[in-house]
Amino acid sequence: MSDATEASGTAGAAEAAESGRPDGGGAGGRHVRVVLVDDHRMFRTGVQAEIGRTVETGVEVVGEAADVDQAVTVITATRPEVVLLDVHLPGGGGVEVLRRCAALTADAEQPVRFLALSVSDAAEDVIGVIRGGARGYVTKTITGTGLVDSIFRVQEGDAVFSPRLAGFVLDAFASTDAPPVDEDLDRLTQREREVLRLIARGYAYKEIAKQLFISVKTVESHVSAVLRKLQLSNRHELTRWATARRLV
Repeated sequence: MSDATEASGTAGAAEAAESGRPDGGGAGGRHVRVVLVDDHRMFRTGVQAEIGRTVETGVEVVGEAADVDQAVTVITATRPEVVLLDVHLPGGGGVEVLRRCAALTADAEQPVRFLALSVSDAAEDVIGVIRGGARGYVTKTITGTGLVDSIFRVQEGDAVFSPRLAGFVLDAFASTDAPPVDEDLDRLTQREREVLRLIARGYAYKEIAKQLFISVKTVESHVSAVLRKLQLSNRHELTRWATARRLV
């Protein structure tokens, strides 16, 4: 689906919502309208195929977006009940989408709720989008059935997290002290941080490329950038650096 098709394809869904026409309704009569925001087209296509069978799942994907600007445009046009939001997006990331859609999130009558869906399981990513207004955070290892269930729970106002991620949020909001700023880590982009963690966990370049839906060459470029910014010589030093900061 091209960017133009994504934007134009949402208009009909918006009209359907405004006119009150029923759209699907499987899954025991449940129905939820969803916008999918992720910068990897193949991933969006996979999620659409997995959960977007409306008669079976009750989930209707009414729009897609690949970056922050597209996301804000599509979400504003379609007013879905739930947005599946990647954390790392061109244009400022998921937090920027949440910031620009704050009024929709706060709408008492027709709130747009956000569920983060990301490959990252880093504490700062989880805490960042939850502070930004997301209702939950699940990783891309979730099953299709689990994702559908999470979407409906968020639609109903519940908070949903992959099991080990809930602790990050509890710890963060239980503490009154802001986490210290790591100037070295701040030099890295979100994507470089993802690559850094996977390298530190012992993943090969091909495995990282597969997990992040990028090419091996792109992984190599990110690793080179990380080593340069942190003034490290090789992946062994990088692993020690990440372990010392409890990023692994």
